Parts: sequence; C-alpha cells; structure tokens
Amino acid sequence: MLTEYLLLPLLATYSAAVHISVAKSGGNATTNLQYGVMEEEINHCGEGGLYAELIRNRAFQGSTTYPSSLDAWTAVGRSRLSLQNLTSPLSSALPTSVKVSGKGTVGLSNDGFWGIDVRPQKYSGSFYVKGSYKGSFTASLLSATSGKTLASTKVKSKSVAGEWVQHEFTLTPKKTAANTNNTLSLTFDASKASDGSLDFNLISLFPPTWNDRPNGMRRDLMQALSDLGPKFLRFPGGNNLEGDTIDGRWKWNETIGPLTGRPGRATTWGYEETSGMGLVEYMEWCDDLGMEPILAIWAGFALNGDAVAEADIDAYVQDALDELEFLTGSVDTKYGALRAKYGHSDPWTIRYVEVGNEDNLNGGLSTYESYRFAAFYDAITAKYPHIQVLASTIDMTLPGSAGGDYHLYDVPDNFVTNFGMFDNYTDKHPILLGEIAVTEFNNGVGIDWNDKNFSLYPWWIGSVAEAVFLLGAERNADKIIGTTYAPYFMNLDSYEWSPTMISFNADPDDTARSTSWHVYNLFNKNHMTNTLPATWDGTYGPLYYAVGLDSVTDSHIFKAAVYNSTADVPVSLTFEGVGRGTTADLTILTAPNAFSMNEVGGANVVHSQTTTVKAGKKGVFSFSLPNLSVAVLTTNA
Repeated sequence: MLTEYLLLPLLATYSAAVHISVAKSGGNATTNLQYGVMEEEINHCGEGGLYAELIRNRAFQGSTTYPSSLDAWTAVGRSRLSLQNLTSPLSSALPTSVKVSGKGTVGLSNDGFWGIDVRPQKYSGSFYVKGSYKGSFTASLLSATSGKTLASTKVKSKSVAGEWVQHEFTLTPKKTAANTNNTLSLTFDASKASDGSLDFNLISLFPPTWNDRPNGMRRDLMQALSDLGPKFLRFPGGNNLEGDTIDGRWKWNETIGPLTGRPGRATTWGYEETSGMGLVEYMEWCDDLGMEPILAIWAGFALNGDAVAEADIDAYVQDALDELEFLTGSVDTKYGALRAKYGHSDPWTIRYVEVGNEDNLNGGLSTYESYRFAAFYDAITAKYPHIQVLASTIDMTLPGSAGGDYHLYDVPDNFVTNFGMFDNYTDKHPILLGEIAVTEFNNGVGIDWNDKNFSLYPWWIGSVAEAVFLLGAERNADKIIGTTYAPYFMNLDSYEWSPTMISFNADPDDTARSTSWHVYNLFNKNHMTNTLPATWDGTYGPLYYAVGLDSVTDSHIFKAAVYNSTADVPVSLTFEGVGRGTTADLTILTAPNAFSMNEVGGANVVHSQTTTVKAGKKGVFSFSLPNLSVAVLTTNA
C-alpha cells in the first residue's frame, strides 16, 4: 500500500549548478505514462457543457428527487403553460409534456443553460407537437436584453389530431449577438389550433457540433481536449455512476437509442439529466479524439450506503456483461445486433473496465472486498481474459491480475511531499491515478472535507505541485496505467465542485484552459517510452525531475519542476551518448505569481517560452530554471 513516501524539504536554494548525468540504458522499459480525461456530471460538464444541446429541460424529465417542472421555460405574452401527463404521451420514457394555450399568438421560450450563444452559423432544431393545427410555427432566437430578433423561421405544421409529430427547422443568424443573454421561442396562432392549445415535448436546438455529429459535442470544449491530446477517457463519471440509491444508478441501457426512449435520471449533483449524452456518445467521443475507453461499470453500491446482497449480485454482473457485449460483441450476438441497429455495426474495443467508484468510501469497502468486486472480476476475466479489470480503490488485497484506482485531492505542499510515494510501491498490481488534483490552499494541515476552502480555479503553485507529483509517477510509469485530473469541466453558472481543468460558460469565447491544463499539455506532448537512470549531486527539492527516452523519435527527455526555491536553479545536464553540439528544445512554463489563475473570460496567465540550447563540452546542457516553473528539455535527434 502507498503508506510510506519520501519526505522532502519544501524550501531550498542553489548557489552552484546541479549536475545531472543520465545513463543511456537501465531504466524502466515501455513506460509511456498516459494522460487522460475523467468525465463527471458534477458541474454540468455533460448536460449544459460538453453535450452541445442548448435547451435546458428540453423534455420536462423528472423524478421523485427532482420532479418535472417548467424550469428555464417562460410563457410568451399571455400564453399559459401547464405540465401534463397525457394518457398518450410522446413515449413511456418521456411521459410529461407542456400544454400551451391562450388567444392570438401564443408560445413558450427557453433561456438555455444560463444563456444561448448566438453567432453566424447553422442551428438545428426540432420539437414534437400533439394536436390539430392548420397554421405554421415560428421558431426564433431572440435577445432577452433588447427583444431584438436574431434569427427566425417559419415551420409549416404537419400536426395531426391525437398524434405526436416531430417538426424540424434551422436557424442561421447573420451576426454575433452582443452577449449570451438570448432565448429560443416557439410560437403559433392559437385560433388555428383545434381547441386553442397544443402539447409540446422534446424541444431541442443544437449548434454545429464536433465532427458534425448529430446529438454531438460542443466544439470549443472538444477543441480544448483535442489540443491537450488525452490518451484515455474514464466514464461515465464517479459518483454519478453510483447514484444516490440502487435504483438511481447509471443504467447503460437507458442511455442508448432514440432520444424519445431515454428517460433520464436524477444525478447525484443536484439536477435531472436527459441521458442525451449516453453510452454510444461516450464511445463516439473516444473515437473522435483517439482516446482509450476505460469503462466504469456499476458495482452494486449506492452513495446512501446500500449494497446489493451477495445472493442478488449475479443479476448486476450479467448487466455488466450485457453492456460489454453491446460494445464489443459481433452483430450475431443479441446486444451486438442492438448496437448495429443504433448505427454502429463495427464493434468497439474495450481493454479496461473499472468496477465501481471509490468503493472504499461510505461504508462500501467491506462488501466490495468480500464479494462484490470478486463477482465482477471473475465473470469479466472469464469471458474477456484480455480486459484489464480495475478495482475502484487500492485499499484492499487485489486478486489475480486486477489493478487498482488511486485518487488524491490535497494541498500543494502535500502533493510535493508525495513525489516519492511510487518509489515505495512494491505491489505488482498496476495503478490508475483516476482522480488527481490540488484543490485547497496550503494551510499547514491538509485538505479538510468538512470545510472545503477550495479555489475556484487551479492556481499556479498548485499546478506546479501537481507537476512534481506527476514527475514521481513518470519515474515509476511501469507501475501506472495512466493519470487524469478530476473533475475535468466546470460550468461557471452552475457547479458543485472547484477547481477543474477546463472552465466555461454559455459563451465559447470565454472558455478557460486552466494553469493545470498547460502543465498536463506540456508533459503529455513529450512522452517518454522508457525512463533512464540518473545520478546527481543534489537531493530532491526544490528541483524535481524525471528523465527518459522517446524511442520513436530517438530523443532524450528531461522533465522538471521547481517548487519553492529562493533563487533560480542552475542545471548542468548530460545524457550518455549525446555529444557536444547536439541541440535541444527547452520549454519553460511560468506565471506572474504563485496564485495566478486562468479565469473564464480572462487572458491566459501561463507564459510558455521555448529556446534552443546546445550541448557544450562533454555534451553538457547548461540552463537555469526559475522558482515555480515547469520545464521539458527534448534533444533533437
């Protein structure tokens, strides 16, 4: 277990150069540490975030936890809006609709996820209507500030009495709105409706999506991920997978197929989700960014502490096997055929499955260790021996080839103190660093879960501390599958947790790539395929480093961070076999001060400078690294 780790000085200085000599062989082979993404609905990162749907509460979905409501909807003029559960609903999954009635021009409007971004591009919309209507509908994007029409179109009615009929439309504004305080409105002439009213459901509006996928992803957020180049996606989140109750768990089979067949569910983060971003959309996300899927499956435990009894666990194990067959099975299998029906005839490849989420918490460890994990592990490895099964904790004895998931949230100083923790990890079971983030300011104590004095955004000294911890992981990457920051996204208009890797609001131009994003980006773009042993004349702190080789480009790599030094740290670096005159690219990240943050709508505070350095006598690269800096040196082959 990771109970012992190197204790480090957190404040030091150098007056003479630190001499580091790197051998040409003898390190850990094939240790390409992967940097990935962890998806969680904690901060409207899916609904109202990565999932590009612009209409909030589009189908009036509700539960006993969050009953159906008219949240985000308002009546146009003197219209009357009333929720109804008709005897003939749109579908059994979407039983609640809204009745719009009144005289003259009536309708309803939606203010989106705390605003709607409007600019010159094509918006694709649709809605379902029940009731006889002989006129046309008007769909409009309007400024809520000025009342000005930003785009509008007529939609000829196809309505039929007693039936639900879908109508589609497009809107193409001619210019960018002054702000995101805009609405979508749908109106009609009540005098041309059979009884002066119509019923509406599943009202949707999408901007252009990433790769133009229907029901797809928001472009700016996907771009921020694409630029980062993540190698894996752990989904569908953490606590949101578990649910507050057993019945409230994430059910994969309720997130696939037509939107009319997805009932949605109460999240663990304060709102009802539509499940528009479901299992297939997650896999398409992996396809679009070339990410390895790490599939989390429900493990028989809910956040309220209820655990499925051992006698009943087999049904849930079978559900997980059905999910894997849906994803990976041939079209000749029951669930593989269902996947093909929904547009994906070719199976996906799943190499990693994580059983549950943080089952060491909320009293879940005893049942997890005694029977729950083993039931899933045995069944999955028997049917899919190539799959690496991961436990959601390392606080237990791991069987066979199982791996574990380690999570760390803490203050900067403690991240630095943990630099050497993986040097002492002797367990042969691989580790996923599934949730890693500095969350709270240095306080001399550590993180206090009862008093979350968390920063709104990642800040520079915390990002440097994360870099130190990641360097410790890089040095021991033969033991580690990959690492990811968590949580990854935060909608600044509605969130439960901070800080996060990428923060945003309704305006794509305001999206902020955090200081930690820049650290992860630098490390991720400079992969070491294997580490190399090094000797030096110093001790770790305030300089921390990892060295290795990229065998693909035949480049030597030096990654470093300086944490709490009283002066610049001069470095004298040699790689065995690299001679005088060899050039290298040296990139150094700095920020104005320890508490600099990249804020939504603000400028990037992280300064990146790349220079070319040349090896001198005896192949020595000489350079200095300032306090609170993160750096990578890569030799040119």
